[in-house]
Amino acid sequence: MADYTFFTVPMSRGQIARWALHEAGADYEQVLVDWARRPAELAAANPMNKVPTLIHHAPEGDRVITECAGICAYLADVHPEADLLPRDAEKADYFRWLFFAAGPLEQAVISRAMGWEVPEGKSGMAGFGTYERTIEVMDGLLSTRDWVCGERFTMADVYVGSQIDWGLNFGSIPPLPSFAAYAERIRTRAGYQSAKAIDRQLIKAARG
Repeated sequence: MADYTFFTVPMSRGQIARWALHEAGADYEQVLVDWARRPAELAAANPMNKVPTLIHHAPEGDRVITECAGICAYLADVHPEADLLPRDAEKADYFRWLFFAAGPLEQAVISRAMGWEVPEGKSGMAGFGTYERTIEVMDGLLSTRDWVCGERFTMADVYVGSQIDWGLNFGSIPPLPSFAAYAERIRTRAGYQSAKAIDRQLIKAARG
């Protein structure tokens, strides 16, 4: 048995988790989920019945991890040999921007895609404030450094990078120079390339 069972759908946030698995060098077995016939094992592991869902078959028993940012953080922690954890001086940036991307950035992008507008005078009630402010903050970060924590790639870049990469591909974030340059850097990663190759092939096969 592989160390992990990975429930996923190729055209989904499962791409983030697969990239994290590859960066961590984790041994995993994928289970491709058919939305019309979701496996009972998925529902048992994740009451949300959503992907990605990861089951770590640890020596002391199975551990279930969901939510992409949580999966990324967990894999970095369990696989320290991959050197994806932050150094002491990097921890503030690592946690700040990992969860900024999982919270305000994703909320802002999804709200814009859904056509939801924050009512005038109510931006303080929204975790992201406004779409424009969130994009400005992200641009400010990536205009001043190569990676989330500065000069070194960490697992935070898997999550933040996935949000930027996806947003550029689908037009949900603007093609600012800082975003385009960051996306080019993450696309050179061997883990990114091997993970994306699998999902692209699966998507191609599904389309016939």
